[in-house]
Amino acid sequence: MAEEPATILLIDDHPMLRRGVKQLIGLAPDIQVIGEASSGEQGIAMAETLDPDLILLDLNMPGMNGLETLDHLRQKSLSGRIVVFTVSNLEEDVVQALKRGADGYLLKDMEPEELLVALQQAAAGEMVLSETLTPILAASLRNNRNGSERDVNQLTPREQDILRLIAQGLPNKLIARQLDITESTVKVHVKHLLKKMKLKSRVEAAVWVHQDRVF
Repeated sequence: MAEEPATILLIDDHPMLRRGVKQLIGLAPDIQVIGEASSGEQGIAMAETLDPDLILLDLNMPGMNGLETLDHLRQKSLSGRIVVFTVSNLEEDVVQALKRGADGYLLKDMEPEELLVALQQAAAGEMVLSETLTPILAASLRNNRNGSERDVNQLTPREQDILRLIAQGLPNKLIARQLDITESTVKVHVKHLLKKMKLKSRVEAAVWVHQDRVF
C-alpha cells in the first residue's frame, strides 16, 4: 500500500507566492498542501488544527512577523517541522530563526526544482538550508561559540546515539529503524536531548556536533 503523502501548511501573506508554491508541490505525489494562512495568527490556529508534517513560514509578514510566529508555534505540541522561507539572507535572520527553533531556512530565489527537492527532504524529516547560507551560518557560529557550556555526557547513551544520527542528517523514521525503536520513542528522546543541551532545533544540534567535534 502506498504511503500517505506528507502534509504541508503554507504561512505567507502573498497569495501569488502561495499559489506558485502550491502548484509546484502539486507536481510531487509524495507531498501535498493541506492549508494556507495569510498571517501568523491564522497560521498558528491552522497548525494546531491540522498538525501538518511541515510548515513553510515566511519571515516578513505584517502584524505578527515570522520569528514571532515561530516562537508561538514552538510553544505548541506540534509534531511537524518548521522551515523558514524568505527573501532575507541576512546573517542575523538566519541565526535567529535557527536559534528559535526553525528546522531549516530556504530562500525564495531558489530554482523551483531545488525548492521541490528541499521540501520533500524537509517533509521526510531532513534538515534543509539554502546552499548560499552555509558559510554565513558557519562564520556566525565561529564568532559565537557557546558549545563549551554543553556537556554531552549529561545525555543517556540512547540520547547520544540519537544525537549522532541527527548530526548525520537522519530523519526520525530512519533513526527509529536503525535503533530498532518506535518513531514516537525517538521523538521523545529528541525532545529531551534538545532540552538538556539547551538547543532549539535539530539544525542547531547538528551544527553544534560538527562545530565542536562532540563525538
